[in-house]
Amino acid sequence: MNSAVLLVTLFFVGASAQHKCQHPPSQWCTSWEIAKACQVEEQCLDYNNRKDIKKNNEQNVNVELYYESLCGGCRNFLALQLYPTFLMLHDIMNITLVPYGNAQEKNVSGKWEYVCQHGPEECYGNTIEACLIHLLPDSTSYFPVIDCMEMSPNVTGALEPCLQAHEPDLPVKTVLDCVNGDLGNKLMHANAQRTQALDPPHQYVPWIVINGKHSDELQTRAQAALFNLVCELYKGPKPDACTGKDLTPLKRESVCLN
Repeated sequence: MNSAVLLVTLFFVGASAQHKCQHPPSQWCTSWEIAKACQVEEQCLDYNNRKDIKKNNEQNVNVELYYESLCGGCRNFLALQLYPTFLMLHDIMNITLVPYGNAQEKNVSGKWEYVCQHGPEECYGNTIEACLIHLLPDSTSYFPVIDCMEMSPNVTGALEPCLQAHEPDLPVKTVLDCVNGDLGNKLMHANAQRTQALDPPHQYVPWIVINGKHSDELQTRAQAALFNLVCELYKGPKPDACTGKDLTPLKRESVCLN
């Protein structure tokens, strides 16, 4: 569903809830409370999942990372390949981060419960990062915070200092309210659905999808030298960063098997 169709859908869905909704359509997805009042929660989750897709970007390279917050191989790829490449090439690439990985979900009395590969702390970290992605406006805002956390010895404990360093206007309480509330639970369910819909199904993490495709070759090349791969796949005029000296390929990182 493209953004125009989604906005039209939001309008008609929200119109049916006007007796509760006291906000104009432009505000429906600006907070979870407003989305609930206007009965457009699911539509806003979908809308926010697409907010990093840039306009007029048919040539941009799309990189999706399906990962776990405490998986060593995921953290290495994110910190050593994806984030440095994003810093240099963000004008020609779109990123999608989906923290969930090999987790399992179960519906218990109408609420989703999760078991994560590296324990409850990883579920907590996944939810923190899902909330950051939802609450901050785009990847240039949330990715520095997530990278800061993933580079830290204590991923979840780094939330507050990383927010202070990169997004001081977002209160820690707002993030934790999301993590511990209905919104965080729904965000994780959306990530579960997105992960389960992968074709081919993921077998390990990090699981990397480039321009909608996953293959052993793309995975190997992305983990070895993502910068070079993005420069190669971008079909528009090459930015200056792509015309300079190639990055030295890094050793392929480990994976966390499903």
